[in-house]
Amino acid sequence: MPSTKNSVHHLRKIPLFSDCSTKEIGLIIKNSSERTVKPGTVIIEQGRVGREGYVILEGTATVKRNNKRVGSVGPGSVVGELSLLDNGPRTATVVADNEVKLLVVSDRALKAAIDNIPTISRKLLKALATRVRELDRAHYG
Repeated sequence: MPSTKNSVHHLRKIPLFSDCSTKEIGLIIKNSSERTVKPGTVIIEQGRVGREGYVILEGTATVKRNNKRVGSVGPGSVVGELSLLDNGPRTATVVADNEVKLLVVSDRALKAAIDNIPTISRKLLKALATRVRELDRAHYG
């Protein structure tokens, strides 16, 4: 089981989970796992269906879209959150730059937390709406 204190700290920084209480985040973490990957490991592959999201606890990774580098992510960053929510295809590829320690949040872990504390879903919807508004503003002004 992941280190709860460290994982709560990381999840609280992520907009998707920022409004969740320590108890709510704890439920998500309880059903999550940690994984360490080696440099060069493809964490997420664009176009493949996903059923989990990843929180980077240590290390960095490169994000590519259509084989073009679009950014870099490090500790506290979340990748794969859209597929975590809808089990849809990945929108980018993420490759470990160095050894990367991940908190793996499965759709099952998230659904179990929502089933136990239904208010989590309202908080997640609010976070998603905020993100959509930000993207809309960035695209349309």
